[in-house]
Amino acid sequence: MKKHGIQTALGILGLALLAVGLYLAKTIADPQGIMRALPFVLIGIGCGLFGQGVAGVIERYVYKKHPDMKKQKEIEVNDERNREISTRAKAKAYDAMVFVFGALMISFALMNVDLAVVLLMVFAYLFVVGIHIYYNVKFEKEL
Repeated sequence: MKKHGIQTALGILGLALLAVGLYLAKTIADPQGIMRALPFVLIGIGCGLFGQGVAGVIERYVYKKHPDMKKQKEIEVNDERNREISTRAKAKAYDAMVFVFGALMISFALMNVDLAVVLLMVFAYLFVVGIHIYYNVKFEKEL
């Protein structure tokens, strides 16, 4: 029951953020500083939340009419084969991400992009690699 209310609330919140972002984008004549990006960030987040909320409401509506579809979806989600496929795909994507972001950081550094941008990418990169190391050690201890 809670999930239904959360999805509806996400849809409404997304619509509100979208409206605020559009209002700010149209009304601010000469934006300075953070106000140059804030309206578009709000529009993006609002669209994402609205889409997620509407998808949840539609899914709930369809599953009410077709309970057999809901049961089939639950079987597919909980199937070990599908979980293994998803886990392997995530692992391959992570492996590719390490090289892609490494190359991107080097290319940004060589293009003399602002140091703050390069450092933010380096910190995000190291954070993700740190998470990988943490879980690697954790799972090694468990097995």
